[in-house]
Amino acid sequence: MDSFADGLAVDLARFQFAFTIAFHIIFPAFTIGLASFLAVLEGLWLWTGRDVYLRVFKFWLVIFALSFAMGVVSGIVMVYQFGTNWSVFAEKTGAVVGPLMGYEVLTAFFLEAGFLGIMLFGMNRVGRKLHFFATVVVALGTALSAFWILSVNSWMQTPAGYAMNEFGQFVPEDWLQIIFNPSFPYRLVHMVLAAYLTTAFVVGAVGAYHLLRNRFSEGAQVMFSMAMWLIIIVTPMQMFAGDLHGLNTLEHQPAKIAAMEGHFENQGPAPLILFGWPDEEAREMKYKVEIPYLSSIILTHSLDGVVPGLNAFPRENWPPVAKVFVSFRIMVGIGFLMLFIGLWGLWSRLRGRLYESDWLHRAVMVMGPAGFIAVIAGWTTTEVGRQPFTVFGLLRTADSISPVEAPAVWASLVLFVGVYFIVFGVGIFYILRSMSKSPDNSHGLKTGVPVRSAGITPAQALEPNEGDRTDDS
Repeated sequence: MDSFADGLAVDLARFQFAFTIAFHIIFPAFTIGLASFLAVLEGLWLWTGRDVYLRVFKFWLVIFALSFAMGVVSGIVMVYQFGTNWSVFAEKTGAVVGPLMGYEVLTAFFLEAGFLGIMLFGMNRVGRKLHFFATVVVALGTALSAFWILSVNSWMQTPAGYAMNEFGQFVPEDWLQIIFNPSFPYRLVHMVLAAYLTTAFVVGAVGAYHLLRNRFSEGAQVMFSMAMWLIIIVTPMQMFAGDLHGLNTLEHQPAKIAAMEGHFENQGPAPLILFGWPDEEAREMKYKVEIPYLSSIILTHSLDGVVPGLNAFPRENWPPVAKVFVSFRIMVGIGFLMLFIGLWGLWSRLRGRLYESDWLHRAVMVMGPAGFIAVIAGWTTTEVGRQPFTVFGLLRTADSISPVEAPAVWASLVLFVGVYFIVFGVGIFYILRSMSKSPDNSHGLKTGVPVRSAGITPAQALEPNEGDRTDDS
């Protein structure tokens, strides 16, 4: 292939992977938080005996099952690309990346798959303690899956514990250093908190939708209240975790920080550029709006701290500046909107108007997809900011691609786009339709009366109604 065709194949392969991972990441980001939410709901039901928690649990259980299934399918498709488009990367890093991916399957995926059936179908067949245990284990499995996947990705960002053999392959020397590489703790915390916020805004948006239809809906009140508590608690934690993550990135990937901040020259004190457009050819930020000193304060915690600029690094090692600069601001901007919503919700709660503030409910509905947008923007910042490397500083993206022609990558990309929009479009449509159903009318359960006040035990409430039984029951 000539240089143009070779570069086109790389760009198409990168875009194909970006497209599939953008589809994939929204499902784990949702199911990680939703699994924990389900565990809390079932625990509250067993503890208090209030049937509203069981109704809300059943409401979200169907949505969790659909989201989990689509996450598994999209993840499998994504992994296949390592063999089709990125075989050189797989050949050079397989001794490190392969076992970590295998650990994710052997621990997290098997754990989830083993107990998911009990969680979904065992409510009327096993004891309530075993069913609750299964729900907790599934929640643990989703978090464990994030652990291994983030470990792999973090190693690609900050490689450690490896050696190079005579064939130019990465081989493990210290598995503890590989797994717990320098950026891993920060990325793991940042991603898990992002998953909780994503779920909180989806749950809050659904609760708000039903409150606008019926503000006395007990299920909607539970959803909305729990979501607003999570938002006001987790958003400040996420901002603090993001600050620590930024300091870690400054230490290990300063060129990425320079692109995120939009600085072309080393500066101290350095202003925070709120808005602008980076001109890579002219090596300057155009149309910028900035706040003096603030970048130095945030990144170095001092007024005159020096913040690196892109000109301090070889031009061939720059990431795509505009993409990183814009995606980072989308993520941060959404974060501040989340904080505003959390404070608004807290103020409404203190005034006793949490379930009556229609404008708050409308705002939360609009913010329902915000977590997904922030996750994709953050992932774009992380992955595009690592370019032009797949293993940062060691293996370039152009040297990682399979020997494939651009037309072949283009054909598979078109096929992926078409199939994804059809299959996942149908799945998402069904999820949205499930969300529109009333949470106060769960299948097989009397609604509107607390379990204990009705003289019904939690174990009895789990049993289906007579009209729901089949001949095999």
